[in-house]
Amino acid sequence: MHVPPPTPFRPGRRAFLGAALGLGAAALSSCVADPGSPKLPLELGANAAPPTPSPTAKTTAARAVPAPRPSVSRTRAMTREAAIADFAGKPAGAFGLGVKGIQLGLPAGAGGAALTFDACGGPHGAGCDATLLKVLRKHRAPATLFINSRWAKANHALMLELVADPLFEIANHGTSHAPLSSRGQAAYKIPGTASIAQAYDEVMGNQRYLAETFGVETKFFRSGTAHMDELSARMTRELGLIPMNFTVNLDAGATFPAATVAAQTALLGKCDVGIGHFNRPNSGTGAGVSRALPGLLKSLESRDLRLLKLSETF
Repeated sequence: MHVPPPTPFRPGRRAFLGAALGLGAAALSSCVADPGSPKLPLELGANAAPPTPSPTAKTTAARAVPAPRPSVSRTRAMTREAAIADFAGKPAGAFGLGVKGIQLGLPAGAGGAALTFDACGGPHGAGCDATLLKVLRKHRAPATLFINSRWAKANHALMLELVADPLFEIANHGTSHAPLSSRGQAAYKIPGTASIAQAYDEVMGNQRYLAETFGVETKFFRSGTAHMDELSARMTRELGLIPMNFTVNLDAGATFPAATVAAQTALLGKCDVGIGHFNRPNSGTGAGVSRALPGLLKSLESRDLRLLKLSETF
């Protein structure tokens, strides 16, 4: 597949450096055809090695569909049976990081940028980057934390602390950290959910766990590996959640050294969403954000912008 060179970010355009969540490669948005929809072009096989762009550039991605305001009542109302009846058997559409239905950046009128950090759990790490949390608190820098069930279960006391901290908001990072798909598409050799029923369980298993255990009704969903197919993204929206990805890759699955994390963090501008990880305490993420955050805050302030939690803009 021909990969175009990085294109400078401009206001109104969504751009990102693709994340290799948990595996350390930096991949551009890879869109693969629905096995049941032969008319869709095959651009990159699900298990093919992704191209690797420069870690210090933003690259263009598909424009995300504007996100409707989610309804908590819809989240409670749509049952597993209803989701299967509505979506099973329908074309899956493209699969990737920036396919139709996924939100990449903030709405055009947002007055700043957003930091988001994932906690994946399981073999992808169940620790905590205390350095990162400390620096965010020191500078009163808000962040949206995408939590996987496995990480929450391994860090119950810390979860209670994060939920109680108004600087942070909790979002849904899935139940088993699988790519969200309706046909079993894989990302970075991690198999995705193989049906709408499994996709529903991946979203709603954690949604209900966070609500019942920690009293959190999350508003945003990010799948394991951040890959989804169009049908699963549509179902997620029908469940009342916004499928949320990113425009700037801060740490490539907690594999970038601190200097690169700092350079990536400095790229954040108006309407950008940065993705990093706080489940790997020995990574360069905390140190890199610590280096870049004071300068980023000054840069944003000089343009009358600020860091925002996702819920402040949707």
